[in-house]
Amino acid sequence: MKNAKTITLIVFLFLISVAFGQEQSKVWSPDLGNGKFKNPVLYADYSDPDVIRVGDDYYMTASSFNCVPGLPILHSNDLVNWEIINYALSRLELEGAPAGFFDKPQHGKGVWAPCIRYHNGEFLIYWGDPDFGIYVVRSTDIRGKWSRPILVLPGKGRIDPSPLFDDDGRIYLVHAWADSRAKMNSVMMVCELDATGTKVVNDQAMVFDGNDGVNHTVEGGKFYKKDGYYYLLAPAGGVATGWQIALRSKQVYGPYEVKTVLAQGSTTINGPHQGGLVDTKSGEWWFLHFQDVGAIGRIAHLQPVQWKDGWPVMGINDKNYCGEPVTSYRKPNVGQSYPVKNPVENDEFNSAKLGLQWSWHANPGQTWGFPSANGYLRLYGQYYPQDFRNLWQVPNLLLQKITAPQFTATTKIKAVLKNDGDRVGFVIMGWDYGYVALKKTTNGYEILQVQCQDAEQNGAEEIRFNRALDALRPTVKYNYQTKLEEVDLWIRTQVDVKGDARFEYSTDGRAYFPLGDKFHMRQGKWIGAKMGYFILNSTADSPRSWADIDWFRVE
Repeated sequence: MKNAKTITLIVFLFLISVAFGQEQSKVWSPDLGNGKFKNPVLYADYSDPDVIRVGDDYYMTASSFNCVPGLPILHSNDLVNWEIINYALSRLELEGAPAGFFDKPQHGKGVWAPCIRYHNGEFLIYWGDPDFGIYVVRSTDIRGKWSRPILVLPGKGRIDPSPLFDDDGRIYLVHAWADSRAKMNSVMMVCELDATGTKVVNDQAMVFDGNDGVNHTVEGGKFYKKDGYYYLLAPAGGVATGWQIALRSKQVYGPYEVKTVLAQGSTTINGPHQGGLVDTKSGEWWFLHFQDVGAIGRIAHLQPVQWKDGWPVMGINDKNYCGEPVTSYRKPNVGQSYPVKNPVENDEFNSAKLGLQWSWHANPGQTWGFPSANGYLRLYGQYYPQDFRNLWQVPNLLLQKITAPQFTATTKIKAVLKNDGDRVGFVIMGWDYGYVALKKTTNGYEILQVQCQDAEQNGAEEIRFNRALDALRPTVKYNYQTKLEEVDLWIRTQVDVKGDARFEYSTDGRAYFPLGDKFHMRQGKWIGAKMGYFILNSTADSPRSWADIDWFRVE
């Protein structure tokens, strides 16, 4: 009887965790279960992470570029176990940007390097759009609705903002420059904001110039104050090969001293880069930062921080105030243990709300797709862009981050393709991409494996494999006099540690058949490779096809 009660309790707790979107990943979890964790704490593309503590809760955000919704918000109680809880941007509609600018893919543009803060009972996230300026959104409920973006500081090339709320009530803002827009970089600026934190009230002043032959490519600064010192923590040296520096001064405008406080050292963790500093109630300090690993993108690591002579020394084995990253370490002392929790990956599509792991490559159109409590997500066919070359131009890609160095992803799709040439597919998307698609033909259906190299440079799609599905027996229905054929298709993608993906398909969910050549994943523009769905009508203004996504599972 006791065992039966225990089993019932375990099942109940599992159901509760699923109901509230909590998930234990089958492919990557940093909590080792013995009081220690392993890095990365997030094996997924959370570029330019920033983190704060509010009471017992930690909140994190990261760059989202052209993906919508934008500004993901993650929550943790111990800095190791994270879950996605919200987005601060439901759409990319920015003051100063042309109307409809983000209604088509703007790869590598949009939301760069955000900074999250909590001040006077309000959450704020600042970020820089490299083309239009620095923005802020606000909310008193981090899990609720956020304000529309407010343009704080217009201008081309301004990026990486971070506010500081000083002891005397004054507010300052640091930012850097994007060389691709401003034709200058490595320079950090400080200005003062008004009491609302939304308007600049004085001229900008330069507080650090990294064009010193030592600290090139200085960017991504975060502003802090501790024990009478103003600190600017910033990465230098470039994304894949750089290091972390700390600047400090007794005056907000400097002059600032500088030391390198984190570098790769003897480890395999290249370019320990841009992130946020945070404390615990127990008095510990930690640094959450990213590492660029290529195809999967910029994954998040957690480093212990020791204050030494007023400098935040990060990692371990420090020499001259510079530490090196840890691969495993004891978990932060937060007063108690919390359950293992990872960002949601799987989706049974049983909710009337789209899962938080999914995002589009542009502002979604009104007919792109609809979640449903009927047990599926319905995606409607969109028309090919004019002068279509490849999927780089297609906005209606519904994708999620890749969350582990190796995995198997399987999905079931029920498709109604109405017109010859219409297709629905599962894609691993990046600068190079590969997908499996079901295509309607004059004589029935075929399965395709397609690859594209150098998509941004207008590389052409290449069919690597196609096979007529002669034995396929669609379910026939009628919508009044319109004949509808429903086709069930299962697609499986296996990715190994080298980043090679192999595709398989099934028409019954039991027997899977290999499909074409292996595909080597490649990152997108400032984001990691992502995986998900598309459906396209071959001819403009033809009746829309649709696909019902039944489920998606990663293991």
